[in-house]
Amino acid sequence: MSNSIVEKYHSMEYGPAPEDASEVIKWLDAHKRSFGHYIDGEWTKPGKATFATKNPATGETLATIASADATEVDRAVKAARAALPAWQALTGHQRARYLYALARQVQKHSRKLAVLETLDNGKSIRESRDIDIPLVARHFYHHAGWAQLIDEEFPGYEPCGVVGQIIPWNFPLLMFAWKVAPALAAGNTVVIKPAEYTPLTAIALGEIADEIGLPKGVLNIVQGDGKTGAAIAEHPGIDKVAFTGSTEVGRIIRKATAASSKKLSLELGGKSPFIVFDDADLDSAVEGLVDGIWFNQGQVCCAGSRLLVQERVAEKLYDKIRARMATLRVGSPLDKAVDIGAIVDQVQYDRIQSLIKKGCDEGATCWQPEISLPEKGLFLKPTLLTGVSPASTVAQEEIFGPVLSAMTFRTPAEAIELANNTVYGLAASIWSENINVALDVAAQVKAGVVWINATNVFDAAAGFGGYRESGYGREGGKEGMYEYLVPKWFHDEVKAKPVQALPEPEVETTDEPADAFGIDRTVKLYIGGKQARPDSGYSYPVYGRDGKQVGEAPLGSRKDIRNAVEAARAATKWGKNTAHGRAQVLYFLAENLVQRREEIVAKLAQFVGPEQAAIELDYTVERTFAYAGWCDKYEGSVHNPPMRMVTLAMKEAIGTIGILAPDDAPLLGLMSLVLPAVAMGNTVIAVPSERTATLMGELYQVFDTSDLPGGVVNFVSGKASELGKTLAEHDDIDAVWSFRDEAASTQAKALSIGNLKQIWTNEGRQIDWFNPAEAEGRWFLRHATQVKNVWVPYGE
Repeated sequence: MSNSIVEKYHSMEYGPAPEDASEVIKWLDAHKRSFGHYIDGEWTKPGKATFATKNPATGETLATIASADATEVDRAVKAARAALPAWQALTGHQRARYLYALARQVQKHSRKLAVLETLDNGKSIRESRDIDIPLVARHFYHHAGWAQLIDEEFPGYEPCGVVGQIIPWNFPLLMFAWKVAPALAAGNTVVIKPAEYTPLTAIALGEIADEIGLPKGVLNIVQGDGKTGAAIAEHPGIDKVAFTGSTEVGRIIRKATAASSKKLSLELGGKSPFIVFDDADLDSAVEGLVDGIWFNQGQVCCAGSRLLVQERVAEKLYDKIRARMATLRVGSPLDKAVDIGAIVDQVQYDRIQSLIKKGCDEGATCWQPEISLPEKGLFLKPTLLTGVSPASTVAQEEIFGPVLSAMTFRTPAEAIELANNTVYGLAASIWSENINVALDVAAQVKAGVVWINATNVFDAAAGFGGYRESGYGREGGKEGMYEYLVPKWFHDEVKAKPVQALPEPEVETTDEPADAFGIDRTVKLYIGGKQARPDSGYSYPVYGRDGKQVGEAPLGSRKDIRNAVEAARAATKWGKNTAHGRAQVLYFLAENLVQRREEIVAKLAQFVGPEQAAIELDYTVERTFAYAGWCDKYEGSVHNPPMRMVTLAMKEAIGTIGILAPDDAPLLGLMSLVLPAVAMGNTVIAVPSERTATLMGELYQVFDTSDLPGGVVNFVSGKASELGKTLAEHDDIDAVWSFRDEAASTQAKALSIGNLKQIWTNEGRQIDWFNPAEAEGRWFLRHATQVKNVWVPYGE
């Protein structure tokens, strides 16, 4: 015995510490290992369409699950719609009590839920028990607070309505809470589909909803595969779709919902950089890597899968990583001493293996520890790939497995360039003992979440979500609540009039004024701070409200949009200016609008009459002052999560925004969109109303004399349908705002799936541009910014 103790002391090996799964097995057996859907407060009986959910650690079938078709999805949506009025009629306090009860029941059933999650998903019981379950309860508690305070904190807003939610298999319990808690707190009803691989804990949470007496139809759970998810996304009775999953499926959902007015939030894939500087605490960084890439078998959207290490310490760090990998235990996920559990499914297992092979074929060196694996089950060794090039497949594609791809850098600037060398932008982890370096890099990395000297830390109070092809929208925090709310006035079904097509151009642009038509000068495009002739060489006639031609406007084309995008990208330093500096430019812009009031009103009066022209100009000046004021007042916040960290919620510019301006209120409508974008540090390519486009000749002269850097605002006039198509398809544009008719909104959403740019439209609704409650303020500013949450630890 003494020798055995001494041997174990020196080897530091753990003995088996299995979790007792008997209570969960009893629960499964009590249901005869067969489950239906939870619709309108009742459990359905499984029909002919079913699928099996398996334990990936053993291959054992855990249960047979009903698979919903379009008919069953329709039943669930109708149940949610029927329950909506009564649920919304409750006070915030009454909804808060239900959410509080859900949190309490999750805690009461914590061990059962943790074991069930581990059996169904394959993750370590330690992770399910110590990370997932506490966060699930935390989300319900946190959103009980938002439900209580909703009238005070979100005045003028109301719930979206019926929400369709589709969640992934890597964090089934946690994703359920992330989606359902804010939706219910806001007053929505829900139809949710768990992943086909991992439906069991969602079913258990449906039973908990019964236990607390949640009103029938408020929460509906339907199981199935991608076809079930598609039926939810495409159902006309759904008002909002919230999806977490792959970028590929996100594109499909974006396209499927394009012709509707559904609100959409997407939390998609990632290829997150894990940046280690030469002054970092390397031992702590190694432990961070364990949490960053081998947590949940690497099946984490924000996994730190790209290690970027400063060249001077690279080999030293690699040695420490290999030594730590050799101590990781891979085995039965129900064993409390196991670090890495099973891959969720054979398909995922095979994909990971193929990507490791491809990385090696492309020149990477593969290292895996000499550790034993169970004889059966979907287990993989932790893997380190070194010598990876930035263009390698394993540096660009999401592997979603326990595979770390390592590269080196020399300077902070190179680290930032490598970190941003991806289509994704979900998360990043930065390791340095120099807080100045860490915060400087955090501000420049394109990611929605940045951890400093930490990784994979989450809290319900801090928003989570990405940039670029990692999706848009946020989960958690106040910004996450806005995803489930809309301005009350926006629900009014007042449709904008369809825009009639312009006639084909007949007259070529010339340098000389055509006095026969009463044209006082040639109006050109405005690109990069300069007047530019259109590449087409054509202009088109512009008519006043009396039907007489008042001038000609340049007919912009795809090439003009390309030039404008290049100019806007070159002007992105505008966003790095101080907010105070941007405010001064906008105040100067307002001053110059006043100085040119007479000529602008005269030009505008040709289209809307002298009375409205004067009012539009005055409102435009006032709105310019308003956004000058907002420049340094629409700021971020600091969260205090329940750990020794602070989270800096920084509001950052989106980037380059394409704007399709409305026909009504041609001056005020255009400037009401351009001003908030510019105030928040974005650059803009604006397509003015094609019927009043000669007005831009007055505006760019104002911009030229207001110290606005060239390229911050660019005007390209022409056929909005054609230019809108080019803007939506352009992969170097970060967002498109379309405030025209319903067809323009549909086009912007349908054609933007290439880089999944953010799309904001009026959904074909008419906006009262003269009403500040509709046409000015925070609603616009929120769409002009995205929140980056930077986690900063403190203390020893």
